[in-house]
Amino acid sequence: MKSLCVYCGSRAGDDPSFAAAATYIGKEAARRDWRVVYGGGKLGLMGVTAGAARDAGGKVFGIIPDFLVELEGVLEGVDHIVVKTMHERKMRMFEESDAILTLPGGIGTLEEVIETLSWARLALHRKPIIVLNMDGFWSPLKTLLQHIVEREFAAPELMSDLVFVDRVEDVFPLLAKRTLEEVI
Repeated sequence: MKSLCVYCGSRAGDDPSFAAAATYIGKEAARRDWRVVYGGGKLGLMGVTAGAARDAGGKVFGIIPDFLVELEGVLEGVDHIVVKTMHERKMRMFEESDAILTLPGGIGTLEEVIETLSWARLALHRKPIIVLNMDGFWSPLKTLLQHIVEREFAAPELMSDLVFVDRVEDVFPLLAKRTLEEVI
């Protein structure tokens, strides 16, 4: 494992525990020498995650579309590139990563994880996709995906392509295990 893509909100949300989890992820990635790949902005959980990794001496790579530079700003002191489109941003984030982690976020975060899940179902990749479901934040998504499987619009394997964890402390051990399983 060398590079972790983190999907998360450009806002901090309504609970300080979200920012605490983002800080933990950034610091722990740095401690493990895993590069954090993220959406490039300095706001919200994105900025918290990347800033924590940077401040802990870790590697960070931000990818931001040019139209968001003025809106979200660019975090100082991290490597980043400016791309033209959201599609280019998402593809580059995916290409630069060995695994995907989804923290709480908004519609953009939801869209990113769903697209990555769709690519997994189409056998376009085997990268681990972990969703941090702290305080049940992503439980409605899990319920929706189970509903899709129950109504036979997706195979039951859909539920194993995406792994939900409730505690931030479980993220890295699970990523290490899932990555090891891919090698075996």
